[in-house]
Amino acid sequence: MDDLIRLVGPERAVEVFGLRLVGVNADTGKKLLLTLVFLPLAWLGYRVAYELARRLTDPRRPERPSFWAKQILRLATAILVLLGVLSIWFDDPARLATALGLVTAGLAFALQKVVTAVAGYFVILRGKTFNVGDRIVMGGVRGDVIALGFTQTTIMEMGQPPGAQGDDPAMWVEARQYTGRIVTVSNARIFDDPVYNYTRDFPYIWEEVRLPVPFTADPKRAESILLDAVRKHATPKDELAAEAAQELARRYFMRPSDVSPRVYWRLTDNWLEMTARFVVQTHGIRDAKDAISRDLLAGLNAAGIGIASSTLEITGLPPLRLADNAIDHNGAQAQSKQNARR
Repeated sequence: MDDLIRLVGPERAVEVFGLRLVGVNADTGKKLLLTLVFLPLAWLGYRVAYELARRLTDPRRPERPSFWAKQILRLATAILVLLGVLSIWFDDPARLATALGLVTAGLAFALQKVVTAVAGYFVILRGKTFNVGDRIVMGGVRGDVIALGFTQTTIMEMGQPPGAQGDDPAMWVEARQYTGRIVTVSNARIFDDPVYNYTRDFPYIWEEVRLPVPFTADPKRAESILLDAVRKHATPKDELAAEAAQELARRYFMRPSDVSPRVYWRLTDNWLEMTARFVVQTHGIRDAKDAISRDLLAGLNAAGIGIASSTLEITGLPPLRLADNAIDHNGAQAQSKQNARR
């Protein structure tokens, strides 16, 4: 074994089968061994700290504390690993500065998108763009944030309401419910596209239900039925909606808005369009609109009020004359020949 691998020279370079390996000596071997021991220990320390932080969080609302604990621990571990590896391999500050300059120049040229994505990660954390569990639209993807990495954001995709069905990508779910697809979006997209957040500072959304009412129906009665159905399933005014709206106005200098359900009228050529506007929690919109539609239909049927539509109804037909199918075929041919001779 001593003949196969030897340490030769004053620098104790490694020689294998009589061939000296360039840059490999006993010193670099020790540094490599220390690195291989240090990295698993750092990863093990991260896992232990993360499990401890997860157990100390509130089990009723574990998403936000767990998210921030994970981000802090990941950043701390990354900094610790970087400093540890640099301390092991570079004992001369001059060599370290030279190596960092070369690495930085290479990364800036070859990994521009990766560097931009990492920069986007820090902007997301510092700018408080979104947290895990928030419902957002980022890079054309709608859904809930389920994970955030140094370069990518992972989103549980949701469907699109009928008004947005024409947007890309094509969607088969016509409501804000999960499609089952998990989409990863580069963090660099925050520099190119706007990020829509449905839940961060105001976990409610204004929704609308439209009802076409015939001109022959009682509009006051139809409005009362629509308003009763909306009030039953919308978020009550005395709950968090009003407080959240006030906080939103205080933080962002927004004018306070009325969160009480209200019905607006609009005249069209065919009917009177009533639009009910109300506030509902972001999660569970389809359930609320489904319950409103059921109660609304039951109330309209009980009041004898129909829903206007552009369907055509045929109330009469012109008289029809049916020919006898038992006409003599030979006689018809003879008559046609006589007509031809004439």
